[in-house]
Order: sequence, then structure tokens, then C-alpha cells
Amino acid sequence: MKTAICFFSLSIFTLVILSVKTSFAQQKQKADLILINGDIATMDDSKPAAEAVAVKNGTIMAVGSNSEIKQLAGTKTKTIDLKGKFLMPGFNESHAHFWGLGEFKQNIDLTGTKNWDEIVALVKEAVKKARPGEWILGRGWHQEKWDNAPQPNIGGFPFHNALSKISPDNPVILKHASGHAIFVNAKAMQLAGITNNTPNPEGGIIMRDIGGNAIGVFHENAADLIQAVYDRFLQERTPEKKKADWLKTLAYAVKECKEKGITTFNDAGSTFQDIDYLKEVVDAGKLDIRLSAMIMENNAAIKNNISKYRLIGYGNNHLTVREIKRYIDGALGSRSAWFLQPYSDMPGQSGLNVVPLDELKETAEIAIQNGFQLCIHAIGDRGNREVLNIYEETFKEHPDKKDLRWRIEHAQHLSLQDIPRFGELGVIAAMQTCHCTSDAGFVPKRIGDKRAEEGAYVWQKLMKTGAVICNGTDSPVEPVDPVRNFYSAVTRKYDGGKEFYPDQKMSRMEALKSYTVNGAYASFEENLKGKIKPGMLADFTVLSNNLLNCPEDEILKTKVIYTIVGGKTIYSSKQ
Repeated sequence: MKTAICFFSLSIFTLVILSVKTSFAQQKQKADLILINGDIATMDDSKPAAEAVAVKNGTIMAVGSNSEIKQLAGTKTKTIDLKGKFLMPGFNESHAHFWGLGEFKQNIDLTGTKNWDEIVALVKEAVKKARPGEWILGRGWHQEKWDNAPQPNIGGFPFHNALSKISPDNPVILKHASGHAIFVNAKAMQLAGITNNTPNPEGGIIMRDIGGNAIGVFHENAADLIQAVYDRFLQERTPEKKKADWLKTLAYAVKECKEKGITTFNDAGSTFQDIDYLKEVVDAGKLDIRLSAMIMENNAAIKNNISKYRLIGYGNNHLTVREIKRYIDGALGSRSAWFLQPYSDMPGQSGLNVVPLDELKETAEIAIQNGFQLCIHAIGDRGNREVLNIYEETFKEHPDKKDLRWRIEHAQHLSLQDIPRFGELGVIAAMQTCHCTSDAGFVPKRIGDKRAEEGAYVWQKLMKTGAVICNGTDSPVEPVDPVRNFYSAVTRKYDGGKEFYPDQKMSRMEALKSYTVNGAYASFEENLKGKIKPGMLADFTVLSNNLLNCPEDEILKTKVIYTIVGGKTIYSSKQ
């Protein structure tokens, strides 16, 4: 009898233990977060649409119907009812300037100025608040977008006199919207020692009047003459002040990304110092978004440091460093993009080669030997051709190197014979669709209708070669606004509704892929990002409109409702 009782007790005890284990196992499988009642574009061809998604430990656990996903809810699961809103993979900003964005938010915003007089007035107000000797910075002016030409001017660029008159004791630097020219006052030129005898540096132009006097405009490498003086001013700060200023810039940039639904940002130009600071922030768990940083240093510095700065998915996939950024030319707006033929509106000028080809070839060799992507800025057709030549030559010299995914940043203006080379070489076109609609009003003026139609922002022509296009805003050149960028991609509309060669429009799905799937591929992260699929990182953007099917005139009215990174809500419009 005692044996039977003991056996019964043991059986009960075993059942209790098994029940506890089963309950514990079930609880382990419960989601940390579920999002239900959504209009979900997964970007996963095997399951393109869904109603709900479950997240566990920062990754996607399951995707399916409301009823399927609700079964994964436990007592500790957080639930977000999307109420029919559009859920997509987080926007992947494939090319913009993170530190430039953060700095832009702290300086004078000139993007909305309609003429030179407005700019002078804004600087005048800044001077009133500044201490004597304090540098005044601004960005965003574009002479082609003013409602009247300043007088006098050279090529649409004004003279510094009016600016210098209201800022006699403060050096002023006003960066062109493109970032490829600056306008400065007399005080800045005085500090830099600019005289009638100062020569144009290689790859740069100091604009002068008929008497040889600098008018205040410095193109490309000529801007370094002024920048060097400002950099010395910055170096005088204490280490503590430098770090505090950097953190402030970081905070401004992150805030902009969160509010615009950007979960991953591919920065087109970080220094080794930036990366050192970033590692500290990531180690402290204080970088809310994911950042992929292109190293922008000279060849000597890269050679000496490249091995210790390669980072893949550092800090739970918050920081990656596997790209090198260089420039071959300038920008269309400042006529420094490098073309095969002269500019139509300035026949004596074909643009500038800002970094010598031999130096870029050396960079290519460093990149391929160290397993880094090379990302070279090229806007003009000559610039693009020369970069393709360098890439092709480097690939042939290293036939054992495969799946390199080297990129041309911008790829805006191409000759017909070079368009197929992107697909043939596997070169990614890292483009910014908003540049098309922003520049459309003056592109034919710069290069003529024939060249514009054949090779300006030719998205369909490139995709037909098999080339991958990833999308970004190039902020602060353009606003860091993926929705506005998406609108440009699918409409190519500018100047009150005109369409810029509409045969090159992207479809809605092509445009969304350029900002998700293709962005992930361009950074070797296609197994982590770009799709809402089990096993992927739980990075989502929730929008007020379905970008794939809402009326065209509703796209620009679309608002960001949530930005979620690793299952954590980092922005909510309801906060």
C-alpha cells in the first residue's frame, strides 16, 4: 500500500514538474511586442502582406494574421493596435551626411530663402546675437532657385559687399545647398589671407571679378582655404568642449531620423574620431538608430588605421564600418560636376576633378585588399565614367574578389554608353531621387535637353541593366525626409506639377524597395534588414498612409506614426 501511495505521489510530483516546465517553455515563446490590425507591406515575396507581427528579443518572431499573432501574446507582452495604419520595414537612408545634418540643425537654415537680400537679412540677425569674432555659419542657399538675380553677379553668384557690410567683425561661412561651394564675407577672407595673388588650388576655383578680386565664392577644394582657418578655431576648444559639441550634433541628427521614420542611416563621411566617439555611445546603449559609417580620411590615414576600424554589426547591430568614401567631382548647381562636354550655360567650364585619379586608384587598392566597399561620389558623366574605369580595372586585377558591391554615390548624369556598365560590373547606384525634382528646373540649362534626356537621373535605364539602386536624401543637401523622396521617385514632379522625363519614374514598389530591400543589400545586410520576415531585425516604420496605393496627392501628406528599432519604440507621434 505504501508503495502504491509513493508511486501516486511521485506521479503527481512529476506531472507538476512537467506542467511547470511546459508553462515556462510556453512563456519563453511569448512575444515581447506584437503589432496588430496593421496594413503591412512585408517586402517578402513569399508573404507580401500581413495584418500583424510579433517581436522577441529585438527580432521578428512571426508574421501573419491577427488571430495567429495574438496567440503569441503573454502576460508581459506589449501590444500596439495599428488601427489600419501602414507598417513597413524601417526606412534605410542609404546616403546622407549624419554630422552635416546635426550641424545644419544648429546653424542658419537658408533652404527657404528666395533671394540674396533675404540671406543677408538672416545673417544680420545672427550678427546681432553673436560675440565679435564669433564664426557665423549657414547652409542651404542655391542661386538657381532665387526669384531674382543679385546685382552684380558672376554666373548667378553675388558679390560679398552687402554681406561684409553687415558683418565687419564676424567671419561668415554660408555653404551652398550642394555642399560643393561656400560664400564668405571679407572678414573670413582676411583671416584666410586671401588676396588677388592667391592661386586657385588644384581641384578648386576662387571666383573673381574682372579686376581679380575675390567675390566671396569658393568652389570645391578652394573652400579648404577658408575651412582651414575655421578648423584652427575649432581646435582651440578644450577636449571636453569638443566632445560636448559632438554629442549635441549627434543628438540633433538622431532626433531628425526618429521623427522621419529612419531606422538605419548610412553616413557618407565619418572620421576616425567620429567612430571612436560612436563606439562609446553604442557601448553605453545610447544610440537609438542603426548607423553605417563610411570612412572619409586620406589614404595615408586609412592605410594606418583600416584594420582596427572594421566593424560589422557592432553593439547589437547598431554600428557598422566597412565602407570608404571619396570624391571625384563636385555638383551640378555649382558647375563643378565633371562632364565630358562643357556646360551649356558656361561653355568654358566642364567641371572639376577634385581628387586626382591616381589617388583614387590607390584608395581602390586599399579597399579591395582590406575587404571594404568603396563609395565614390560622382555626379557628372565624366566623373562617373572615370570611376567605372577605376572599378573595372581594380576588379580585373583581383579576379578572386567576388560580391564586392562597390558603389557610385549619386550617379546623376551618365553617358549612354556607360549606363550598361553598372549592371555588367555589379556597381550599385546609390542615388537620391529628390535630387531629380530639386534640380529639374535648371538641369537643361546646365547641360542641354539632349544630355538631360539621355542620362539625367535615369532610374529605369539603370534598373534594366540589372543595376541595384538604393535611395537616400543626401541631407542636409535636401531635407532628410524619405516620404518626400518617395514622392519624387514615383512622380518626378517639380515646379508646380511639371514632370521631368516621366518615362524614368519608379513604380511604387520599386521606390519602396529602393528604401528598404535595396538599402539593406547595398550594405550587405539583406539577411538582417529590409523585410518583415521571421529572423530579421524588428525595425519598422508606421505611416498614416499606405505608400503603395494611396492617391498620389496624399503621399506628401503622409505622417510618421511610429519608428521602432529592435522592437523598441523610439518615436511616436502620440507622445
